[in-house]
Amino acid sequence: MKMETKKDSNILPQKKPKWLRVKLPTGKKYTELRGLVDKYKLNTICASGSCPNMGECWGEGTATFMILGNICTRSCGFCGVKTGRPESLDWDEPEKVARSIKIMDIKHAVLTSVDRDDIKDMGSIIWSETVKAVRRMNPNTTLETLIPDFQGIEKHIDRIIEVAPEVVSHNMETVRRLTREVRIQAKYDRSLGVLKYLKDQGQRRTKSGIMLGLGETKEEVIETLHDLRSVNVDVVTIGQYLQPSKKHLPVKQFITPDEFAEYESVAKNLGFRHVESSALVRSSYHAQKHIL
Repeated sequence: MKMETKKDSNILPQKKPKWLRVKLPTGKKYTELRGLVDKYKLNTICASGSCPNMGECWGEGTATFMILGNICTRSCGFCGVKTGRPESLDWDEPEKVARSIKIMDIKHAVLTSVDRDDIKDMGSIIWSETVKAVRRMNPNTTLETLIPDFQGIEKHIDRIIEVAPEVVSHNMETVRRLTREVRIQAKYDRSLGVLKYLKDQGQRRTKSGIMLGLGETKEEVIETLHDLRSVNVDVVTIGQYLQPSKKHLPVKQFITPDEFAEYESVAKNLGFRHVESSALVRSSYHAQKHIL
């Protein structure tokens, strides 16, 4: 008698729809940058996170760099970054990142980081030093800093505001009801509070992103968009959640292109300056446009 195999509960709801298929990155600029990244062992989250938009962004001179190491103190259920006890800080990292941006001739750089709840300043000093180093070595490169919540501690956030990146972003990631499940150690209102504080302190452009397909309802997505506008966020990105591995949260649904278009229309009507809303959108997609 043939044994029936038990179905894995983490299997996707159905085969990936055709709108999630991505062309392999090509183009002269991309090939050139890929060569430099490999030759100098440069650390881009674009390559290490296998981002679907890498070819397009690199072709436009935009790339994302992750600082503070590659081990995070948090264990969010959606994220492919390793979690655990991080290594000690690398104080040469600001110069290394600045040099990478120069070698790659990046016009607009996005900086992001793991969470470092294990150290007193939560990494905010290296954050500040990295922005300064990038500015020194690449005076014409514009910057977006995609920051952690720094547990909502204002003196850490102040270090980011003081170095005046063109855009400061902090992702909500999901709707209020799912925050605890999706971003275990984070709090919905704390993240909103970080975005409010940035604007209150005079940050010119703020930005946030959410992933869909984790079991949220349409009403909840619209409520989150309202919440973001209520703290004067300028730019919002909305994309499809994809499961990095079987150990991560399962995809509950694939959002259709029409639904993404509807959310884009809602967000534009609410008054966001820029809205990126489609299945393959990641928070750094079209980042160079968000400074305007």
